[in-house]
Amino acid sequence: MKQAEQAIIELPAGYDNDGQTVLEKLEVYVLEQANHYELKNSPLLLRGLAKGDIIRISDQIADKYDVVRHSGNLAVRVFRKKDIDLLESSLTPQVEMHDGTLDIKTDRALSYSLHVNLGFSAIEALFDNAMAAYPDSVWYYGNVYDPADGLTPLNWWDSFINQV
Repeated sequence: MKQAEQAIIELPAGYDNDGQTVLEKLEVYVLEQANHYELKNSPLLLRGLAKGDIIRISDQIADKYDVVRHSGNLAVRVFRKKDIDLLESSLTPQVEMHDGTLDIKTDRALSYSLHVNLGFSAIEALFDNAMAAYPDSVWYYGNVYDPADGLTPLNWWDSFINQV
């Protein structure tokens, strides 16, 4: 079996205070089907995507993409203005105990992936408990709510939960 080529693509993740588009660089595997990519990590800023998702980028409309297949991973983003290392050193081992991964670390943010079959309550308890020691920190799901309104659940997980 041929190993997938790796690449970096950029997709729009929103706008800065000046109204300029913010692009997020994503590490991907280039798939055989044209314009199809598998995400190596859960994005930090881009909503609606997680590690292992397969996306198709439009060759007709710049910066347009669709999720072809969800991986079953939840993207969880953590933000803190200072000393993210201290938070990361206590949180990452807990995430790893649940077969999750730390995908991205910056000076002020972390991006994790955990499989949805762990359960929303278990994931929320894990992050809520960890954040209790760091009240200046917040966490959010990156791919649970519709990016258009931030409120409507995407419900892609219905096909994953309790699959045997």
